Amino acid sequence: MTDEPGWDLYRSFLAALEAGSLSGAARRLGLTQPTLARHLDALEQALGAQLFLRSPRGLIPTDLARELGPHARALAAQAAALRRAATGAAGEIRGTVRISASEVVGAIHLPPVLAGLRARHPRLVLELVLTNAVENVLERAADIAVRMAPPAQQALLARRLPPLRVGLHAHRAYVARKGLPATLDDLAGHDLIGFDTETPAIRAVLARFPMLGRAAFALRTDSDLAQLAAIRAGLGIGFCQAVIAAREPDLVPVLADAFALDLPVAIVMHEDLKASAPHRAVFDALVEGMRAVAGG
Repeated sequence: MTDEPGWDLYRSFLAALEAGSLSGAARRLGLTQPTLARHLDALEQALGAQLFLRSPRGLIPTDLARELGPHARALAAQAAALRRAATGAAGEIRGTVRISASEVVGAIHLPPVLAGLRARHPRLVLELVLTNAVENVLERAADIAVRMAPPAQQALLARRLPPLRVGLHAHRAYVARKGLPATLDDLAGHDLIGFDTETPAIRAVLARFPMLGRAAFALRTDSDLAQLAAIRAGLGIGFCQAVIAAREPDLVPVLADAFALDLPVAIVMHEDLKASAPHRAVFDALVEGMRAVAGG
């Protein structure tokens, strides 16, 4: 290889890998199909290897293409982070900051915090990614993350906050219809709302509460917002943060003395961003806002 392939080639490669066709990748990037095809040909020539097999069904990635996928996604995250950083001027609270948070935190707890930020800093642009997966702050998939797990990576500026308690709750309409269980074993006679996919964190909970396994649920969904909506609708008993239930008089605690989980909360940011005025302003606001949430 005599010349390092430019970012445009890797961007076209990633779009083709994710879209599965030249036409889909070209639409995603706003390019013509011939231009995108030339990018792929140029990258294959630079790498000295084939990345895709052309077929009537579209583009079939080779093993090498699949291996390069995570690296191309990391490049895309870094390029996006560079663009966000370039939007701000030194010392000014302006530009774009990308935040990652879990569904419930991002949809319920953060909007008032972000509204306050925008009121104080109207030149600040916020990007909010709702995901229960741990966004990689080190690779800059997000600038700042609100994590419901202790931070493990080095090179992160992290602020641990008081945990958020999760308990079982039901709507008053469900309680009027089905009553309340007296013990954890009595949950077998109730309509339960819970997860669909078992994760390592869930397996740790099941080790303590085996009666709350997937087979026990009347409704299974991996969306925490969907679970909360089902509880509010009176479908059954489900998992809800105590601070959320405390704001809603129609939500009733269930077996509060027998079941409770404490979710760790941490605000994390790449340490390279600690000197950035907009990122520091957002980080500090998230710490203050989530500390207030944890305090009830």
